Amino acid sequence: MSNETLPQLQAPLTINWAINNSCNFACSHCYSREDTHEELPRDVLYSSLEKVAKAGVFSINFGGGEPLLHPHLLEIAAFASGLGLRVSMNSNGWLIDQAKAAELKQAGFTKVGISIDSHRAEVHDSFRGVKGSHARALAALDHLREAGITTSISTVICRINSTTIDELVAVALDKRVGQLNFHNFKCSGLGMANKDDLDLTPAEWKDFYRAAIAAKHTVKDLDISLDDPIIALLDARDAGTLVKGSVCGKLSLNIKANGDMTPCGFIPIVIGNIVRDDLRQVWKDSAVLEKMRNKQPTGKCSGCSKYDDCLGGCTARALALTGDMNSPDPHCWGN
Repeated sequence: MSNETLPQLQAPLTINWAINNSCNFACSHCYSREDTHEELPRDVLYSSLEKVAKAGVFSINFGGGEPLLHPHLLEIAAFASGLGLRVSMNSNGWLIDQAKAAELKQAGFTKVGISIDSHRAEVHDSFRGVKGSHARALAALDHLREAGITTSISTVICRINSTTIDELVAVALDKRVGQLNFHNFKCSGLGMANKDDLDLTPAEWKDFYRAAIAAKHTVKDLDISLDDPIIALLDARDAGTLVKGSVCGKLSLNIKANGDMTPCGFIPIVIGNIVRDDLRQVWKDSAVLEKMRNKQPTGKCSGCSKYDDCLGGCTARALALTGDMNSPDPHCWGN
């Protein structure tokens, strides 16, 4: 279904909500380490969740920071679940033991994604800045599965792991997760500061995606998810996807710890605040979202036969590195 045939949604299907900025790790690619905004009080957060549910949002994915460091996460999740929202979370896994996994299940979490950056413990631990974090992440997956929560692994592809697809798949299969998410490297926060050390060249991205697509087609009992629009250059976009190009601002929205709404966690443009603004109105009338939904080809995108599927690639990355969301994705290997 193309952008042309998809009716404009009245509200995002999913909201990625960073309810806190605190974190017990020091990851080399973190987008939120420089975000020191205040966090919403619990009663304000509750009323904001009510607004979100009434607007017609389907699911909330809690993030941060590390969401488990929020003192009221379980109560907040239970409240959101009670409103009919589907509740999930991304975590580094450090704080998830058997008891915590059971509490998460009781609070209404249907899915929890654990970040694992490498199959090698020493590489993951160094990248995350915490010794022992790899072992705790793997153990968290076991605890969550035993508690009856669907699990996934999230891996941000960069120089430390781009040639280890088979090994990462083996970890996912061993831990019986439902999904392995290969996320494209962004250039936000520390990701920008460490870009030269971590990001791949366009040619290397092409090699990675060729191998990842091959794995996706051959590996059974595991959904390998590739969220990068530029795989359209390899004719690999999912035919069932609801939109072309980036989903940010079309299917999903980001809310920061202080309530500020942004198109995604990697685009630091505030388009409103959930406390004071009407979500549906912002979703409908935001000039920033309108521009994202109607990108115009520039540069090498102008004559590219794949543009209608790719729509210039990752908008966040283009904006971060060029200052223009219509610019071609810097990861693009096309001519």
